[in-house]
Amino acid sequence: MSIFNKVKWILAILVVFVLIVATNLIDKRNFKSIRDSIVTIYEDRLIAKDIIYEISTSIQKKEIALLTGDSAFYSSQNNITNGEIKTQIKRYEQTKLTSEESKIFLELRENIERLIDSEMSNSSEEEVLQKIEDVKRNLSSLSEIQLDEGKRQLMLSKRAIDSIELFTDIEIYILISLAILIQIIVLYQPKRNKEEESNS
Repeated sequence: MSIFNKVKWILAILVVFVLIVATNLIDKRNFKSIRDSIVTIYEDRLIAKDIIYEISTSIQKKEIALLTGDSAFYSSQNNITNGEIKTQIKRYEQTKLTSEESKIFLELRENIERLIDSEMSNSSEEEVLQKIEDVKRNLSSLSEIQLDEGKRQLMLSKRAIDSIELFTDIEIYILISLAILIQIIVLYQPKRNKEEESNS
């Protein structure tokens, strides 16, 4: 094999190596996508779910106190409970919200303010219960969004993992083929013509 042909083969092999490097860069992007999805599931979905649970627990305390006529709760615990709810609302604001979630969250904040106002203004029990139901409806909607978004992030991770596996398999086959090809090129000794042998 002439030097020119060997150079052509080496260039062709270099192109394949460049392709492998490119697929590795794609893999790196896919790994970043997986990492981001996992972080999002934890920070923006599981933490949000915990916050929703905490707010729901506080709202439930209010509802039970109202239905049982627990005036001691309203005189001593209600302000503390309102403070806990406001703290959880601030925590929830720190998470990454989808557009739908932002609308419902805004509604939740408004409904919580209305609930607190109705408690302070000594509104009727039915009116306060209606405000509690509005808040509970918002919390339920937010909880469903957490599940939907968690599933969506999980699907993104799965798609990225499938892509990584595909590119990894392709890389392995290409590397095996290249190893065989390099062995052939390096070890191949073309037979010389009889004329060349007689001249030497």
